[in-house]
Amino acid sequence: MTATTLSPAIAADTGTALRFITCGSVDDGKSTLIGRLLVDSKTVLQDQLAGVQRGGETDLALLTDGLSAEREQGITIDVAYRYFSTAKRKFIIGDAPGHEQYTRNMVTAASAADAAVVLVDATKLPWAGEVADGEVVKQDLLPQTRRHTLLCNLLRVQSIVFAVNKLDAMDDAEVAFERISTALEAFAEAAGVQVAAIVPISALKGWNVASRCTAQADWAGYAGPSLLELLEALPVTAQDEAVPFAFPVQWIEKFSASADTSQGRRVFWGRVASGHVAPGQRVTVLPSKQTATVAQVLNHVRQPQTVHAGHSAGIVLDRELDVSRGDWLLEPEAFEPVREITATIAWLDDEPLVAGRVYWALQGHRWVKAKVARIIDRVNITTLESEPTSQLEANSIGDVVLALQQPLAVLPFAQSRALGSLVLVDTASHKTAAAVLVQAAAANA
Repeated sequence: MTATTLSPAIAADTGTALRFITCGSVDDGKSTLIGRLLVDSKTVLQDQLAGVQRGGETDLALLTDGLSAEREQGITIDVAYRYFSTAKRKFIIGDAPGHEQYTRNMVTAASAADAAVVLVDATKLPWAGEVADGEVVKQDLLPQTRRHTLLCNLLRVQSIVFAVNKLDAMDDAEVAFERISTALEAFAEAAGVQVAAIVPISALKGWNVASRCTAQADWAGYAGPSLLELLEALPVTAQDEAVPFAFPVQWIEKFSASADTSQGRRVFWGRVASGHVAPGQRVTVLPSKQTATVAQVLNHVRQPQTVHAGHSAGIVLDRELDVSRGDWLLEPEAFEPVREITATIAWLDDEPLVAGRVYWALQGHRWVKAKVARIIDRVNITTLESEPTSQLEANSIGDVVLALQQPLAVLPFAQSRALGSLVLVDTASHKTAAAVLVQAAAANA
């Protein structure tokens, strides 16, 4: 059994550093897996290994659990980033916490990831190795496995890999892997999730992690590549180059001493969200709706150059306009700013979301007030069906209608990550309340 379903898209950019996260339920072995990757890729020095000893044995999880509270409790709380490389590629890993109360941290990490490795602990699924009355016990995945997979899919994480861990502790690894793979494939199909691969591993022993298992041929009935070999072949997320030009202004630099009045004397710095910018382009400023021509474009090292989506730029206009931090420079007539949107949200606050509440909405560097006009439904993570509801509890996923105090230029999240995503922030506590993924402008916008 190979259980590897790599998509043709993997022929895309596989040379750029891959940013991926590990996620899944509590104690599925996420930190241990990252520790194993760091050790087997020769990234960890001997003195670092000496500092993560417990009872005379190396505790790989301590290589990523850096907070004192994490080491004391043996859990992951915040996202820890680690870096390593192989002969073929560089990697940036985000170790996301598995506890439900820290879902907001996992969402933060997934929003910028190219790939996600969802860990599944085989020892927590009794049906993986047990048969009752001649029939396999009901197959059901852990809630956090389902929730994290759904969130990664919602956040447009391009490649999702399931790593079935701790199979070395199962009496029959092949049977367990086959049953878990079947359950994962059924869940992914029902949820509309494209799975890059399903691979059996033992993070503790290093089987099928950095290299293929040498303990026995076709361990767990799997003859495919190791997890690291799969990661080396995954593509990075393509930038929104095909979307019209959009640029959120983050910082403004003024040349006060300049006597040149043939162009503006301020440089607007930020990261190009979509499209590209070059001298001679016409742009519209949101919200003022004034237009101007781009006189000069500087790259991140202040060299004149056309700058594409995903890269930092400094833009000088041909005349002085009232542009502030939070404003957007847009391709003229390419966007229709709206004041009401329908969106899918991942609710992250402890206090339930109810209709009528007002929050700060952040898009790029622009803050506007947003009122929850209506809650449409919520996703039941067990059945994957939409259910009518009057509120969204912590860590729920649902659809809402948001009424904005000021117009924003948005696109569906499926079309543009930058223009289709917002963050809701509680106006009183200033806590991040929700990740917002735009579906479309509301019909009555």
